[in-house]
Amino acid sequence: MPDHGKIAVPPAPSDRNRPALNTPPPPAFGERSIADVLTSAAASLGVEGFSNTLGLPPASRVCVVLADGLGRNLLKQKSAHTPFLRSVMQAGQGEVPVWLDSTFPSTTAAALASFGTGLVPGQHGLVGFDVLDPDQDKVVNMLGNWDGGVDPLVWQPFPTVFERAAAWVDVTTVSLPQFSTSPMTQAALRGGRFISANTSHARTGAAADAMAAAGPSLMYFYVNELDKAGHRHGCQSEQWEHQLEELDATVKRLNSSLPAGTTVLVTADHGMLDVPEAQRIDYAADPALIDGVRHTAGEPRMVHLYLEDWMDASRRDRLLDAWRARFGERIWAFTREEALAAGLFGPLRPAVGPRIGDIMIAARDALALYDTRRSRPTAMEVIGQHGSLTKAEREVPLLCFAAEGKKARRG
Repeated sequence: MPDHGKIAVPPAPSDRNRPALNTPPPPAFGERSIADVLTSAAASLGVEGFSNTLGLPPASRVCVVLADGLGRNLLKQKSAHTPFLRSVMQAGQGEVPVWLDSTFPSTTAAALASFGTGLVPGQHGLVGFDVLDPDQDKVVNMLGNWDGGVDPLVWQPFPTVFERAAAWVDVTTVSLPQFSTSPMTQAALRGGRFISANTSHARTGAAADAMAAAGPSLMYFYVNELDKAGHRHGCQSEQWEHQLEELDATVKRLNSSLPAGTTVLVTADHGMLDVPEAQRIDYAADPALIDGVRHTAGEPRMVHLYLEDWMDASRRDRLLDAWRARFGERIWAFTREEALAAGLFGPLRPAVGPRIGDIMIAARDALALYDTRRSRPTAMEVIGQHGSLTKAEREVPLLCFAAEGKKARRG
């Protein structure tokens, strides 16, 4: 089994004095992050080998609802659409934190992998929506278009929380059918039973039946409709608000249908903000921004740039200067070494290092950056975006309450 220990990160090499990295602080891994949710839930169930970092109450059943794309700021801003969740927030939850940090980048592949493994991106290796596979010298996708040349179990070799907990408690995932055997699931969310259902009503019914029939249990309940509406219509749209209302109704149904006393956690993998069409920019149209760049990857709000072997430190610095000159305070621009030294990816496993861009460009305001040479024709139509370090993207809620619902069946 690979070593989980921390690996020393060297200082960023440079041939001149570089400005201090002025990004926000790194995610609070091991204190208050998405990586601490399932591990704390397992510990609250008495599963050995886990720490209850989030201070969850002792439990015999835990259901974790993960709403893809539900940022903390958005939930607060749109609370009129969530009467049930609002009542949970008003009731309070003791010492359990009410919000968490997502990962860096604040994107589904990285965040769900940290959620599922309890590890930081620098360890599990899913460090972006798409990233460089150094063995193939090609950019590979980490979500729905996983490359056939990448083995999920090799790319992410550590056991998941579900695999480790399954020897102690019943472990169940309730999600959409297409995710049951997806490479992303194999890489980061494997273990336990998978129950698939297309509609939210069907998923809540299946969840209630599965948990009522089991003893001590850990359940992961995935909701993706909010994220889809945000990407297509924007998170300030009526469509997004409708899906938020559907989420509120879903959690309310779980409250009344899960066994009484079940600990229910509601959280998210990342937040979101809207990017106007005029601020969705094709950076590949500017030769100065891709000079010496062999591959581009990442997200429109967190770009990975992989440099040609002949790019030395001075040329790399000129490329960074070109980005800063073009976008100024609208971006953070930094090197891989600077990101690692700042702790943005957490401790690094050696195999993961080459998957991270030599240079990274993270958006600070409502800006999205595309390489139209390789992006889909419809990519620049996406309104709701995420991936960067802003509070809107990185802060996600954590709501904790005990279900009022049904008594568990015996026998």
